[in-house]
Amino acid sequence: MLDSALKDQLKGYLTNITQPIELVASLDDGAKSTELAELLEEVASLSDKVSYDPAGNDARRPSFLIRRVGTDIGVTFAGIPMGHEFTSLVLALLQVGGHPSKAAAEVIEQVKGLDGDYQFETYFSLTCQNCPDVVQALNLMSVLNPRIKNVSIDGGVFREEVENRKVMAVPTVYLNGEVFASGRMDMEEIVAKLDVNASAKAAEKMEAKEPFDVLVVGGGPAGAASAIYAARKGIRTGVAAGRFGGQVLDTMAIENLISVPYTEGPKLAGALETHVKEYDVDIMNLQMAKKLVPAETPGGLIRVELENGASLKAKTVILSTGARWRQMGVPGEDEYRNKGVAYCPHCDGPLFKGKKVAVIGGGNSGVEAAIDLAGVVAHVTLIEFGEELRADAVLQTKLRSLANVDIITSALTTKVLGNGEKVTGLRYQDRVSGSEHDLTLEGIFVQIGLVPNTEWLKGGIALSDRGEIEVDARGATSLPGVFAAGDATTVPYKQIVIAMGDGAKAALSAFDYLIRQAPVEEKLVEAAELAG
Repeated sequence: MLDSALKDQLKGYLTNITQPIELVASLDDGAKSTELAELLEEVASLSDKVSYDPAGNDARRPSFLIRRVGTDIGVTFAGIPMGHEFTSLVLALLQVGGHPSKAAAEVIEQVKGLDGDYQFETYFSLTCQNCPDVVQALNLMSVLNPRIKNVSIDGGVFREEVENRKVMAVPTVYLNGEVFASGRMDMEEIVAKLDVNASAKAAEKMEAKEPFDVLVVGGGPAGAASAIYAARKGIRTGVAAGRFGGQVLDTMAIENLISVPYTEGPKLAGALETHVKEYDVDIMNLQMAKKLVPAETPGGLIRVELENGASLKAKTVILSTGARWRQMGVPGEDEYRNKGVAYCPHCDGPLFKGKKVAVIGGGNSGVEAAIDLAGVVAHVTLIEFGEELRADAVLQTKLRSLANVDIITSALTTKVLGNGEKVTGLRYQDRVSGSEHDLTLEGIFVQIGLVPNTEWLKGGIALSDRGEIEVDARGATSLPGVFAAGDATTVPYKQIVIAMGDGAKAALSAFDYLIRQAPVEEKLVEAAELAG
C-alpha cells in the first residue's frame, strides 16, 4: 500500500521507537481487512521493534491495536488510517513506542493527573482536515494516562454504526457511551472540558501577568503576523486566542498564498504557530475575549476582559479576531446542526455518500463545495439567492458539466425540514414568482460567506453596519492605542495574504504609537515648564 518513498520516510521515523510495540489486527474476509493486513505487515517489516499479530478479537473489523509490549498502553484504529489520518498513525506508532511528545509539559502533567476512567470513541473521515487534531490528542492522552482509552473509527468504513448512532458530522467524540464533543479540538481543549478546575486555574495565572506592550487578540494569520512583527521589535508581546490558527484550521486547499503553490489549512496554522514560538511571545490559547476597556488616561493601560474572568492589561492592543461561517438564520438550522446541517464539505461529505444534499451559496466556496460533493453523494442541488452564480467562470463551467448537479437561482431558503432526529429536506421561496417549494434531502451544506467575530466589541469601538472594525490606512481604530487587522476589519477582500500584511502593518503602527508616548513624568515636567 505504501510507495517506496513513503516507506523510506516511515522507516526513518520508526528508528525513534525505544520500546517494542505490536500491531494486533482484528480482521474478517472483506477487502478492507485485506488492505489493512497488507499495511500492517509493511509497517512491521520496517522496524525490528514492531511486530504484527493478526489474531485480534475486537468486535470492529477491520481494526487494530497498537500496544506497547507487556503493558496495557495502546491506541486502537477501526478502519485504515490513510489520507489525513496517516500522520495520526505515525504519531501513534512513535508515542506508543516510547518516543516523547512535543506537547507542552504543563498540559502533559494535567493529562497524567486526570482522575477517572475515560473510554473515548472518535469518529473521523479520511478527507477531514480537522479530525487528525482530535484523534492525535486523544491517542496521546491514552499513552500518557493508562485510565484513558481511545478508539478512532473511520465513519466511511463503519457506516452502519454511524447510521445507528446518527453521527452526521466529524469529528464526533463519544465518552463512556455518550456524546462528548463535535468539531476540532486540541489536547488542551479536551483537558479543559475534563478538568473542571482548569478554567479557574488559568484565570488566576493570567490575572497575575504583567502588562504587555502589545496584546494581540486572535491567533489567525493576522494575529500571527502581528505577534511576530511586534516581538521582533523587542517589546513584551502576548497573544490571547480562542484557538491558534483561527478559521485557517477549517480551510482545505490553499493555492493563492504567494510563493506557496499549495498547502492546507491545518498545516499552515501549525507553521504560523511554530514561527510565532521562535520569538518570546506569551501565547494564551483557549481564551475568548469578553470586553475591551479603554485606557482611563492618555497613554494608560488598556484592559481585555476574558470569559474565564481574568483581565489582561496592555499599552496597546491589536484586534485580529477574524470571522466565522455565516449561518442562514432560518427555522430548523440550529436544531439540525450536525444532524444534517453542515458547514465543512471536506469533513462531513463522506458521511453523505449515496445521499441527496444541497449546497447553499453560489460563490466560490459554494460552487467548490458542490463540485467536491458531487464526487461523493448521489445528487447535489446548489441554491443561490441571486439571479446568477457569483463563482469564478472556471468553477461554474466545471459545475455545469456534472450530471448529478442541479442549480437553482433566485431562491431564498426559508426553513430546514427534519423529523426530529435528522434533516429530511429544505423549503425555499422562488424570489421571482413568490412560490414555495420543498426539496427532499438528507444534508445541507451552508456556504454563504463570513461574519466578523466582533459582537463583544459593540458599543466600545466604531464598527461598520456589517459589524466590521473600522480602521484607517495604518490599522488604527477609533480608540487610541487599539489597532485591528484581518477579516474582522473593514479592509476589503478577506484573504490570508491580506490578513498577514495587515497584521504586520498593525504591529508596526502599534510600535510607532508606543515610541511616541513619552513617560507621564516627562509630560508633567514639560507642562510645568510651559506654565512657569
